[in-house]
Amino acid sequence: MWGRQGEASMTYKRMSSRDYAKVDVEETSAISQNGMEQEITNPSWKLSLPHIIVATISSFLFGYHLGVVNEPLETISSDLGFSGNTLAEGLVVSTCLGGAFIGSLFSGWIADEIGRRRAFQLCALPMVIGASVSATTKSLEGMLIGRFLVGTGMGVGPPVASLYVTEVSPAFVRGTYGSFIQLATCLGLMGALFVGIPVKAIIGCSGGAFVFG
Repeated sequence: MWGRQGEASMTYKRMSSRDYAKVDVEETSAISQNGMEQEITNPSWKLSLPHIIVATISSFLFGYHLGVVNEPLETISSDLGFSGNTLAEGLVVSTCLGGAFIGSLFSGWIADEIGRRRAFQLCALPMVIGASVSATTKSLEGMLIGRFLVGTGMGVGPPVASLYVTEVSPAFVRGTYGSFIQLATCLGLMGALFVGIPVKAIIGCSGGAFVFG
């Protein structure tokens, strides 16, 4: 027993002050590296917030174009000459969802092939063209084409936005930022209803141009 204690004490005494300093430096560097890794893995939520807000614009537009024809549908049907035709009115509302179904089928493939940001730019193109056609058309066929084009962009945008928000959000606020997508959709629906209320009193093509343009 005394022999083992003597060996331990001799081992302890053999370590010089230089060795102790080297051990302290290694421990300090390990602690600093762990702190740097923690800062890298948990960046500030303020850095990603602007990107999240821009990404959720597509969800806002999804909600807006989904409900934009609810209030002024009577005015639009009167302007385009299909007033009282419930089938035509239903097509004007639902054609947008048909286009969204087509767009959502290809949204994942588009995001993987050209990237998230390019996918946002691509989904904006049919939405701009479709809104322009819907605002300037003089016929039911033109309105349906415009609504379908808008729907394709609506189908591509929100799935890509969900993917983008998940990738750029810090882990500790990922759930909070993920809820922004649904919040933006609800705000878009509310905005469409508020915009459509005064349009019901507008007679003529300016009403349709106002809500779509």
